Amino acid sequence: MERQNYDLTKWLPTSVKEAKLKGWDDLDVILFSGDAYVDHPSFGSALIGRLLESHGLKVAIVPQPNWRDDLRDFKKFGKPSLFFAVTSGCMDSMVNHYTAAKRLRSDDAYSPDGQSGKRPDYAVTVYSSILKKLFPDTPVIIGGIEASLRRLTHYDYWSDSLKPSILIESGADLLIYGMGEKPLSEIVTLLKKGVPFQSLKTTEQCSYLIDDLSQLKKRKNWEDIFLYSHEECLKDKNLFAKNFLILEESLSCGKNIRLIQQHKETYVVINPMFTQTSTKDIDSAFDLPFTRLPHPRYKGKRIPAYEMIRHSVTSHRGCFGGCSFCAITAHQGKNVISRSPNSIVKEVKRITEMEDFSGYISDIGGPSANMYMMGGIEKDICKKCKRPSCLFPSICNNLNFDHQPLIDLYNYCSKINGVKKIFISSGIRYDMLLCDDKEKRKKFHCDEYTEKLITEHVSGRLKVAPEHTSQKVLNIMRKPSYSLFVKFKKIFNRISDDRGLRQQIIPYFISSHPGSEIEDMIDLAIKTSQDNLILEQVQDFTPTPMTLSSVIYYTGFSPYSGERIYCARSKSEREEQKVFLFWYKDENRQRIYQILKNKNKTELLKKLYPGKISKPQK
Repeated sequence: MERQNYDLTKWLPTSVKEAKLKGWDDLDVILFSGDAYVDHPSFGSALIGRLLESHGLKVAIVPQPNWRDDLRDFKKFGKPSLFFAVTSGCMDSMVNHYTAAKRLRSDDAYSPDGQSGKRPDYAVTVYSSILKKLFPDTPVIIGGIEASLRRLTHYDYWSDSLKPSILIESGADLLIYGMGEKPLSEIVTLLKKGVPFQSLKTTEQCSYLIDDLSQLKKRKNWEDIFLYSHEECLKDKNLFAKNFLILEESLSCGKNIRLIQQHKETYVVINPMFTQTSTKDIDSAFDLPFTRLPHPRYKGKRIPAYEMIRHSVTSHRGCFGGCSFCAITAHQGKNVISRSPNSIVKEVKRITEMEDFSGYISDIGGPSANMYMMGGIEKDICKKCKRPSCLFPSICNNLNFDHQPLIDLYNYCSKINGVKKIFISSGIRYDMLLCDDKEKRKKFHCDEYTEKLITEHVSGRLKVAPEHTSQKVLNIMRKPSYSLFVKFKKIFNRISDDRGLRQQIIPYFISSHPGSEIEDMIDLAIKTSQDNLILEQVQDFTPTPMTLSSVIYYTGFSPYSGERIYCARSKSEREEQKVFLFWYKDENRQRIYQILKNKNKTELLKKLYPGKISKPQK
């Protein structure tokens, strides 16, 4: 996109020259990010930068600093008066860099023109270590998803080992986990009052190191739980698994639990998550004065991630789905925090004023699009509940999943001048829409939402995530049955056909997930072929820190039941599973035949390729 004559002072400065244009000779906070700087609320570094600015601070951003040269990017602004802030960006740098097969990716959606290699492996650790060497007396705060999900002993797939807390390796002074606006606001408020940085030990959603337990400050209503030490976890996988159970329970219930884990002579302290985060809090963050544009320094270059979300709107955070392979709960929390309709409407109006807006809102959603304004009915019950998922194995009786607020929101936004169409691109949870209880389905406007979604808000393709066909695997994933997806697909096709709409449903599937054996992938191939599904949106399972699936992958058993669970680990095992996702490709036919022959299951070829076996039906 061509950008000319832009006022650089409308962005947070990325250079000394830009800081001087704002009249700044010094800075309060300098933020280092592994992403390009896009001044949009979906980019965490921009949101945090704007939040700090709203507190009256002078803030600069150093996007994708060069860590290979003389470190001039780390030195150019000098020392901030308060602290350095560090994030890897919107993704864990290792997930960003490598495929599930541990092959280096050729592109980076968060870099100009998708160029790879603009950030290091383990970016948070690298950036923080450099800053602590250059400016040892200046505090470093780390945050974002990479820091958040590595706050305790965690399994690192890329080194195939347990790594200690990122606080240990990075040398950072403080870690903010989860969505950082509220803890960061409290920290800034205290610092401005003159509270020493070293005294910021009781702020919720923060983590830090102490050398002696006598340094552990007491706080009323906080319960302290000691985890097995890092060294104990290294020696015994069972203890690592037990730690996960404690962590997941602490995230599921509403208790103020402070976790403490020893690393040799040092203790990692994890303060409880904020429980008071409100609609007002999230509104105030998204209402900040974003330009919604990439910084002019990227003139003439595309940033793929921005192209995808530039006309989209985040409606809420958090997820109560509890999928085993997903870390959203560990990062954003189990409780859904929704923005007010007024805040969302204001953002849509701002989008309509953008020069490149053609009338189409690409998405209004969150981790799951249809969880807006949902949550527990009786909050006291939620506080006692230890279920990691409100939807699996069945929908909780205490869950309010009323879709009327979402219907109203779509209607409000659709009436805004300049809006032609609103599409929903975030994935939806169809298990709520297909609730067996007819009275609840009526009470919570499920059928009405389904009809409205399919007839008015699909851009030709609707994303859903059945993930697998095998019930055994789905149980491990904490996902509903494949038959429920088939039922939803039939409803989708019927409504689309009745309205003369040419649109399709796009299902997501995963291979090599813990519990998935070759027999399960054969089942997946046969069932999807019989349902006339040509799979496009697929992935090979990647173990990421702080998920149940990763714990199972590392230990080989369920931390809940102790049951041994098969995991495809070798390159050949993973490739064999993946080939069944693409059963319809000519180049995979011989491989599939050989696999089935080795399993003495060649009779299944007729199910997979009915009619002419030599050419699968598309």
